[in-house]
Amino acid sequence: MEVIHTIGRRKTSVARLYLSKGKGAIMVNKKNYTDFFPTATLQYKITQPLALTENEGNYDLKVTVKGGGYNGQAEAVRLAISRALCKIDEENRTVLKPEGLLTRDPRMVERKKFGQKKARKKYQFSKR
Repeated sequence: MEVIHTIGRRKTSVARLYLSKGKGAIMVNKKNYTDFFPTATLQYKITQPLALTENEGNYDLKVTVKGGGYNGQAEAVRLAISRALCKIDEENRTVLKPEGLLTRDPRMVERKKFGQKKARKKYQFSKR
């Protein structure tokens, strides 16, 4: 089996994933994923697609992730893993799709407009 390359995005985070046959090592930016993502909820988000498709311990994952915060990065990695598992076996799609793991979350930060304090907040209006 050759190396499978996928990309996952969330907000401003971009995760590039290289998946190959192995013993289940997950490396994020050359660190173990438990060191890179310290909390249990973020670690669960990463292992969720592997657990649902019963592929824990079957593949080695090398991930490089840039931009955003920890939560956005974890969700970007989750999307990349889900896409890679669908490339391996199309039957994984039937498990991951109902859980919403193949959907790219489109929510982004709204840009600040000129003449305003923030994206939607205006300067105080004085009638007199």
